[in-house]
Order: sequence, then C-alpha cells, then structure tokens
Amino acid sequence: MDSTVDFAKSLAIKTGKLLLDYFQPSGIQVKVKSDHTVITEADLAADRLVTESIHKQFPAEGVLSEEQQTTYPNDKKYVWVIDPLDGTTNFSLGLPIWGISIARLESGTPTLGVVYFPLLDELYYAQSNAGAYVNDRPLQVQPPQAEQPTTFFSCCSRSHKRYEIKIPYKTRIMGSATYNLCSVARGSAVLSLDVIAKIWDISAGIVILSEAGGFVGALEGELPYPLSSGHDYEKVYIPTLGAASEQLLDRAQKQILIKSDAKKLGT
Repeated sequence: MDSTVDFAKSLAIKTGKLLLDYFQPSGIQVKVKSDHTVITEADLAADRLVTESIHKQFPAEGVLSEEQQTTYPNDKKYVWVIDPLDGTTNFSLGLPIWGISIARLESGTPTLGVVYFPLLDELYYAQSNAGAYVNDRPLQVQPPQAEQPTTFFSCCSRSHKRYEIKIPYKTRIMGSATYNLCSVARGSAVLSLDVIAKIWDISAGIVILSEAGGFVGALEGELPYPLSSGHDYEKVYIPTLGAASEQLLDRAQKQILIKSDAKKLGT
C-alpha cells in the first residue's frame, strides 16, 4: 500500500480523537435534516477537519462530503468521499458503534477505503489489489460453515419494513452502514443490507469488503459507480448488499423481496 493509505489512516485517527471530545455516554443534542437523518455539531466539526486536511495534502483532488459538498466535482481524476460520522444516531445516544469513513475514488470508482471506530479501537483499511486489514491484521470473509451456527445477517432498521426477508440467518442491527460492511469483511456476518445507504456510507466499505474477498451489489437497480461529474448525490439512495460470497449475494437478491406497499426510497 502507498503513502496515500497512511495519510488516510492518520486522518481517520485524528478525526476520531476530535469526535471523542464531543462524545458523551449520556448522549448529546441532535438536529434532524431534510432527509430525516440526524446531525450533530460533531459531524460538522469532523467534516471540516477531514475536508481541510485533504485539500491541504492533495490540492488538485476533489472532495464529496455528506455535510458540505454533495455534488461530484467536475474534471477530477481523484475524488475523496467522506462520511465524517457514520452512525450519528448511535453517537448521539452514547452508543459505541460509530466511526469515520474515508474513501478515495479514481475516475469515479472506489480504490481506497479507511474506516475508524474510535470506541472500538478498530481501524479498517484497504486499497485495490493490496488486501484489507483491521489493526494491521489481514481480513478475510467467512462464508457459512456447519461448525459455526451463530452466523448473522447485519442490516439496518428499515430492512424488514421494506422487504420480505427469507434468509436463514440471525439478524443484528448495528446502526452503522459502514460497520455492517466491515462485519462481513471481518467474517462476523455473512450478509449485510442497508436500505437507504448513500455514496458516503458505502464507498470505503465497498473497497474493504471487496479486498477481503467479499461481494457488494444493489437490491434495487445497480451500484452507481463510476460516479458522474456534476451529479448531486444527496438524494441518491442505494439499497446495498454485502456478502461473503458471490453465491450468497445472488441468493440474497432472490430471497429479499420488496413489499408491495413499500414507499419510494427516502420517504
């Protein structure tokens, strides 16, 4: 892996320390955005830190950010896609599963991903064709095995509301789209699903899971990569599946079916 990965790892850890200054086990105040997600002062402070650091280190490269710049930059070969605080609801309630997600895209496709969960002290990172790691330990997906009956399906709270789910695994809701993908990459889960994931929720996790030997796909439509210059991704929702094998991904796309009364994504 090259020095760009080291930069992203260092930045994720630095941002994690900033977020810890805001974190309160008893919870903190939030605001509700127009898309019904929540935001805190911590999100904004972390977003500024990450964005400014990238602009300083890579002034010729673009940034796509959940909180500041949601339109994909024009004429940029390299663009960073960041979620400064994935799992804001967990963070605001004093729960430990939340983190920083940093991805770097080349010609619109993710090639580098770094995710840091400060309270868990888990640093995930990957680069295309260079493998995936957590705290410098290689990651490898683990498809279902007869001797391991506790395999689970990691999903978001909207999953069972929108879909008829007929897969045979126990369900766990972690509250972080990035952690769902990482849970498959590390071999804890065999499948993950996030219904209204956005580009900044999944870009880093896609690299990490893919480099760990896993597969990623969409339930409705297709994954939107490569991203398009000038396109605003604020209201682009991607029901994203992560799987420990291609067979599991194919099976899940047949066993997770949209309900007849499901509303438009994002409503």
